[in-house]
Amino acid sequence: MREGLLCILVAVAAYLLGCFSTGITISSLKGINIREHGSKNTGASNVLRVLGVRSGVLTFVGDSLKATLACLLGLWLLPGATFGVERFGVLLAGLFVVLGHNWPVFYHFKGGKGVACSVAVLLFAEPLWGAVAIVLCLAVIALTRYISLGSMTMLLSFAVLVWVTRWGQWALCLFALIMLALCLWRHRTNIQRLLSGTENKIGHKAR
Repeated sequence: MREGLLCILVAVAAYLLGCFSTGITISSLKGINIREHGSKNTGASNVLRVLGVRSGVLTFVGDSLKATLACLLGLWLLPGATFGVERFGVLLAGLFVVLGHNWPVFYHFKGGKGVACSVAVLLFAEPLWGAVAIVLCLAVIALTRYISLGSMTMLLSFAVLVWVTRWGQWALCLFALIMLALCLWRHRTNIQRLLSGTENKIGHKAR
């Protein structure tokens, strides 16, 4: 009973943390509604294209920090194994902070794509493979200049590495698949543009 209540508390708190939009906050301070410019997305990539590098980096850092806080909360309230699953609190908080970022209740469920949040979450969920996935993400972005392709590579490589090396840890494997599915769903229009050759690269200034 106590563990169940703590799980609900972690999930709700992580979701609400995710609902805080760094992109909307930063763009509002500049007198701009980021949801009306560029891709109309509230994440770091769109802020980068609309407002420049400094604002984009601040948005990325802010979104990563809220995910870090959510994972720390999960680790604090649900330490060790919960329901027989190691680091269950981190997996639960990590999933719900991304859900909050992607579909924030305060902004009509229109948020970002969860990439900056996922960076922090993957490092908490599985530090080694999270770090490897992030390096692969950066390599793909450096080679192609497609942030979206790098982002999807990160979640895909993380899922593959987890399934290959952590087979039998079904909660972690399921978590990795859900995170990948969320990323692919939020990037579905990017996938279409990548296939048609019209996807924006780093350095392209949004209108």
